[in-house]
Amino acid sequence: MERTPTAAAVTALLAATALGLAPHQAQAAPAHATANAATAAPTTRTAVQTAAADLRFHDIPGSGGITLKGNVFTPDGAATGRKYPLIVLPTSWGMPQIEYIAQAKKLADSGYVVVSYTSRGFWLSGGQIEVAGPPDVADVSAVIDWALANTPADADRIGLGGVSYGAGITLLASAHDPRVKAVVAMSGWADLIESIYSGRTQHRQAAGLLGAAGYLTGRPGPELQSVLGDFLGSRLDREAQMIEWGRRRSAAEQVDRINANGAAIMLGNAWGDTVFPPNQYAKFYERLTGPKRLEFRPGDHATAEGTGLLGLPNDTWTNAHRWFDRHLKGERNGIDTEAPVQIKSRGDGGYEGYPDWASVGSGGTEKLPLTDSEHLFANVDSGANGGVVILSSVLDQFFKAPPVASIPLLPRSFAAVWQSGRHDEARHIRGTVRLHTTVTPTKGDGTFVAYLYDVGPLGIGKLVSNAPYTFHGRTPGQAFGVDLELFSTAYDVPAGHRLALVVDTVDPLYIEHNPTGAQLTFSSPAGDPSYVSVPLRER
Repeated sequence: MERTPTAAAVTALLAATALGLAPHQAQAAPAHATANAATAAPTTRTAVQTAAADLRFHDIPGSGGITLKGNVFTPDGAATGRKYPLIVLPTSWGMPQIEYIAQAKKLADSGYVVVSYTSRGFWLSGGQIEVAGPPDVADVSAVIDWALANTPADADRIGLGGVSYGAGITLLASAHDPRVKAVVAMSGWADLIESIYSGRTQHRQAAGLLGAAGYLTGRPGPELQSVLGDFLGSRLDREAQMIEWGRRRSAAEQVDRINANGAAIMLGNAWGDTVFPPNQYAKFYERLTGPKRLEFRPGDHATAEGTGLLGLPNDTWTNAHRWFDRHLKGERNGIDTEAPVQIKSRGDGGYEGYPDWASVGSGGTEKLPLTDSEHLFANVDSGANGGVVILSSVLDQFFKAPPVASIPLLPRSFAAVWQSGRHDEARHIRGTVRLHTTVTPTKGDGTFVAYLYDVGPLGIGKLVSNAPYTFHGRTPGQAFGVDLELFSTAYDVPAGHRLALVVDTVDPLYIEHNPTGAQLTFSSPAGDPSYVSVPLRER
């Protein structure tokens, strides 16, 4: 029976109007939308007729008997009996079903059936938040089944796409549903542990932000509530269980199945993503064996593709459309003949293409020796930090204003500092900066954060990259070696500037594990010298 439009449908209608989709009275579903009794969702709630595509709001059956709130765009005047490639778009964390409405319309205008739905546990969709667990993966297949039964979707041409949470779900779904032929995963994760627990350090602000948004917009399941409490509460006795929970939700753990299914995978992310840093995407990309593409741009979490969600011109979404056109429609648009790794530096330069990730820093490495021994006291923020989740990298993206620190004024009791000489020529940093050092703690547990700065003539350092490192169960007074990858980036250091490595023990982005009174000594033994290795672009 026909239901009364819900708040979600009304909101969607308002959004549709704002995007230029003229409202039209609800009408009977066309023949291709008539549901099979065994698989049908409740009758269409609301329809919006546009000049070029038909938008309808549906209750879609998910896995385990729950209902997912979704919408469907079909090409204008879809011919009876004709099949169109299908794209399924699960929503991001905390976002309702209208998230992709602008891009879904564009895709439908170019000949796709597009189904978007609110991920389970959020807003009006049923179930609880499972964090890309098996029920979420099964939902994708259930939505595909429903679309094949209720829309003119082609079973041989199925693609998945999504931003953030939707990206993580689609990558996992491509490992489990061989019908999927193409995936576009933007600002997502392939390795959940490497994303929010890199360097064995909890990413406090990222996890806190996701947790708060989950409680505000959805219904976290008991497993998520337990894991989030253990994680933010530093329950080390539960560390193994937390890591296993994250691995089950990481496409990197299922890359063999993804490769066996053979879907064409496009990955896109931002250099400054403070929720899902870029390193884990690059490592995952290198392990893919099918058609693949990797794009990195300036910005923070979901900001590289954010303007596209508003229907504005956006490079990420433009290439996403091209990727689907090539691998679902067979169009020879050149995207598969371009260099598969495309990056844009945080400066004002254009795109740079590379044959693979390893070639990004093909100009060799420059080593900054860390010859002086440095001793620091823990538990005090020196003033060097990675900024604020989301905000800081957005400022860098749009205003070239990354977090800064006055290097000469950093208190040397709480910050270890090493600087290079002034560079006569510009340095084009590309890829992953690596730190090798020797640490001697006074306590068995501890945390430090390494920062690489671009230091100008006045001593003001602009943050190039950073990464945390935590250790547990070490012998006090006994030195041990550390190899730490900083978050990958593309940054241009002007001529006349220096590079500086700064290490301290407190950063608001991360949870630190320094006991009261802890001290750390960073040294450079003759037989194992300490250094920072900086990858450079080929001249």
